[in-house]
Amino acid sequence: MAAPFHQIVVPTDFSPDADRAILAASELSRLYAAPLTIIHVYDPVAFPLPDGYMMYTSAQLSEMWEEFERRLAQARRDALAAGALGAQTRLLQGLTAAEIVRFAKDEGYDLIVMGTHGRHGVARVLLGSVAARVVQTAECPVLTVRRRAQRAEAALHEAAAAGTAA
Repeated sequence: MAAPFHQIVVPTDFSPDADRAILAASELSRLYAAPLTIIHVYDPVAFPLPDGYMMYTSAQLSEMWEEFERRLAQARRDALAAGALGAQTRLLQGLTAAEIVRFAKDEGYDLIVMGTHGRHGVARVLLGSVAARVVQTAECPVLTVRRRAQRAEAALHEAAAAGTAA
């Protein structure tokens, strides 16, 4: 039987939720012998001011891109340490959810693994959910790694440890 996944893409915003997704994707990479690509999408935002719009200066952009590249390199090292078969990184620019979906489709990825912040109610309405938009629009499967599930798993491990220690 052929492996269901051959290439896995993991978007990161460098949050703890994204870090958990990288660990989950690393395990899938090892299980299915599927290399990972860890991506960060920079979404340029203009700030409205009375005189028009303010964008970042070229020096600020350069500094941000260097920081993104440094953090992507660390994410790659973390993925490899967690057992990923192979890992590369890409820094992209655009509207976050649309760029993730476009990249996965154009580059032939067959799985997207991403963290979700687990926002609900007003916070989700105001801030939106990149993960929800990716799930709704991606042509390949999307695995979301939830913070709440991680807490529940940790509680089960603690309970099991407490039961064996008694």
